[in-house]
Amino acid sequence: MLYYLFNYLNKNYSIPGLGVFQYITFRTALAVITSLLVTTVYGRRLIDYLRFKQVGETVRNLGLEGQMQKSGTPTMGGLIILLGILVPTLLFAKLGNIYIILMIVTTVWLGAIGFLDDYIKVFRKNKEGLAGRFKIVGQVGLALIVGWTMYFNTNIVIRQEVKLPVKADVPVDFHLNKRNVPVYTQDIHSTKTTMPFYKNNEFDYGKVLKFIGPGYEYYALVVFLFFVIIIITFISNGANITDGIDGLATGTSAIIGITLIILAYVSGNIEIADYLNIMFIPNSGELVIFAGAFVGACVGFLWYNSYPAQVFMGDTGSLAIGGIIAVFAIVIRKELLLPVLCGVFVIENVSVIMQVGWFKYTKKKFGEGRRVFLMAPLHHHYQKKGFHEAKIVTRFWIIGILLAIITIITLKLR
Repeated sequence: MLYYLFNYLNKNYSIPGLGVFQYITFRTALAVITSLLVTTVYGRRLIDYLRFKQVGETVRNLGLEGQMQKSGTPTMGGLIILLGILVPTLLFAKLGNIYIILMIVTTVWLGAIGFLDDYIKVFRKNKEGLAGRFKIVGQVGLALIVGWTMYFNTNIVIRQEVKLPVKADVPVDFHLNKRNVPVYTQDIHSTKTTMPFYKNNEFDYGKVLKFIGPGYEYYALVVFLFFVIIIITFISNGANITDGIDGLATGTSAIIGITLIILAYVSGNIEIADYLNIMFIPNSGELVIFAGAFVGACVGFLWYNSYPAQVFMGDTGSLAIGGIIAVFAIVIRKELLLPVLCGVFVIENVSVIMQVGWFKYTKKKFGEGRRVFLMAPLHHHYQKKGFHEAKIVTRFWIIGILLAIITIITLKLR
């Protein structure tokens, strides 16, 4: 909103200094600062309110050291993160941008599902919370909205180099590349995305079923929606599972968010995209502001969520941050980098799948269930081995930083 206000004042009254609001980097900096202020200053008030209302976490005794001391710690702190994301975005981003709209919808949608889950746990005294199938339905519903919009919205395009002659109904742009060679480009709808470690750096969902022969193009939407559903549900649940010890999910998400800022900036800047020889996505640079607010919210929440935690984010925060990361990567067409970038979430998710799967298999075959890990998810395995949770969190953060660096260098390592 402030973007439109200052833009109006600058155009009509030429007030010195207001032109800086045209720069994405400036508005991103303001988004980060505002997010930090919202989460740290107003976060304290919300924590006190949650404690006053006795909105505390009910902790099951899993035999972990110091675990029962956390019983009664305020939960639903994800509301702090949601406010830290939405307030700066509404203030500094272009709200008419389709990518910003998708990210706001994602934040509110998954935040609402997580809030409902926490509400059932806390106020209805149901430890199971919202049934898993309803969470999946909510995640799939969001995935369908995102996928459908990405496929059909006329404002969501990629800029692709073309050779003359070109389609007459699509405008053609001309520029000189870094080698001063004339290049013709068109903004087109496409189901292409970025393929890491691959020379041409592109993968087209529409061609997945090419082996079935003529007519495979008609199934492009179905294939695209399938991948979007898998990515959003997997990463969102991965973040939810990772939120098991103080600061783990929050800090890991902040590291991922910083990486997404870089990826969004280079994808939305035509000169950098051309230099790196990666896909240029017009108007996607505005997402840098949202990502800045996301990082600020995670870091600000970490002020209270680091060990020993004064508040837990609950599903209100964990489902939302996982979904935000997944949708953000999808809209900047970097979702195939998520297995690397979100490696911590993936490992945590896989550890649970392995534990449950192996236990059921061995119980059926041998009559006695056996375990791969001392306890799942993986961070609890290390707690059982005697590691302090602060040490576990720090080491997982270090792994997250390494994975973030690897993700960034994939832009040229192919």
